[in-house]
Amino acid sequence: MHGRPATQPLGTRGDSHPHRWRILVVLLLALLVTSIDHTIINVALPSLAVDLGASSAGLQWIVDSYTLVFAGLLLIAGALGDRFGRRGALAAGLVAFAVGSVVAASGSSVASVIAGRAVMGIGGALIMPATLSILVNVFGDPRERAKAIGVWAAVSGAGIAIGPIVGGALMTRFSWSSVFWINVPLLLAALALTFHLVPRSRAGRPSRLDPVGAVLSIAAITAVTYAVIEAPENGWTSAVTGLLLVAGLAIAVVFVWWELRRPEPMLDVRLFRLPAFTAASLSLTLLFFAMAGAMFLQAQYLQFVLGFSALGAGAALVPAALGMLAGTGLGSRLSAAHGARLAVAAGTLAGALGLAVQAVFTDGGSYLPTGIGLFLFGLGAGVAMPAATDSIMGALPAARAGVGSAVNDTTRELGGVLGVAVVGSVAATAYSTSMQAATLGGPGLPEAVRTAVNDSIGAAMAVSADLGADGAGLARVAVDAFVGGMGGALWIAAAVALWGTIVAAVHLPRPQAPAAPTQLA
Repeated sequence: MHGRPATQPLGTRGDSHPHRWRILVVLLLALLVTSIDHTIINVALPSLAVDLGASSAGLQWIVDSYTLVFAGLLLIAGALGDRFGRRGALAAGLVAFAVGSVVAASGSSVASVIAGRAVMGIGGALIMPATLSILVNVFGDPRERAKAIGVWAAVSGAGIAIGPIVGGALMTRFSWSSVFWINVPLLLAALALTFHLVPRSRAGRPSRLDPVGAVLSIAAITAVTYAVIEAPENGWTSAVTGLLLVAGLAIAVVFVWWELRRPEPMLDVRLFRLPAFTAASLSLTLLFFAMAGAMFLQAQYLQFVLGFSALGAGAALVPAALGMLAGTGLGSRLSAAHGARLAVAAGTLAGALGLAVQAVFTDGGSYLPTGIGLFLFGLGAGVAMPAATDSIMGALPAARAGVGSAVNDTTRELGGVLGVAVVGSVAATAYSTSMQAATLGGPGLPEAVRTAVNDSIGAAMAVSADLGADGAGLARVAVDAFVGGMGGALWIAAAVALWGTIVAAVHLPRPQAPAAPTQLA
């Protein structure tokens, strides 16, 4: 991956480490922390909005600062692991993640929490590709490796699903900082086990690093994400938004040009000529776009609209985790019997259906549509993720597993960060537009308070609690505005997941039929 594609893919047999299954447990512990932190923050958003006065854009940046840095650094982090050692990259990532968790937990402002989350993103970028690249190097048997990758994908998805549950349980007894403090003991345990069990490994022929490519990839992702997150404030058709989007796309084109001309590129874009690699990567990107965007809204909906506690909101997301666990087993059997094409297409279709159920039936008064939709989406993600991951990694040589796994992880992170940005911004724009029209004749609020109310449902509900009878009316208007904006945004998420279905069904290779037996004359 770092360099031109090699001829020996991961599907070939190699030597297996005698302690490979114990090593897998250590890798899964490290992976679980990074996965949980994608979503554990969601149940803390209402408290952050109240305690730190975070706006909708501020909340999006608290969520996206982690995934943005994570996604931007994954490729270079994978290359560093291949070159200097994957165990060292994993250990450095665990330390960075712990430091970032302490900074975020100790933060007293939106900016300090964002900064801590960004440092955690650096750690995550080192951890996640290292776990998958170590996995494919200690499992030499292709069948065992496929099972291990399936478990890796399942834990990654389960961590995303159980994050809000863990966060909700913590916040029943502690403040929002607990969602960061919980990381520290887990990370220290993973660090100790890493040095005890995980073997050293690196690429046999280390390639030169590509700092220019790294800077270009980070700049492109940052420009596009910043433009989308700030679009409700700046205006979707404003010059600032347009210039940032154009700049991000232009930098992406330069990045592709730069990688094509290098003899040893950080990301060999020629690999995207391989249908199995490209279609699986794009399908994962679209699936995570839909999932992250929907969960960003659901956490606020459950607490601000349905009135659930933090623990109740976490428990309300359990159907997604149950669906994912059921889907992983189903997806593995489906992929083994019929190939990744059917598994990924069926999974993304189920995910799209789950989002459509919520978009149609969510009315601000009942949890049932949310619960059914979450289960269907979790089921679909569980079916699609292992097959797509195995398809991506199966196209790459084991010696380049670090950057190869980074590409797999980047698809997830880039999809997630854009999902929160786009889906969150669409919902925020619709909410703000409705509130500006509805509150013109409402209670006489100071301009600063009115601005906050129009910007965030969290602020609207906090203000309404102090306004008596007028407050009840303001709360109803805010709920209606949020539910309306959420419905439209969920339709976008559903359409994106359906796009992933089409990509998988059309472009993933059909499974090859076994060769017919040779007839003797």
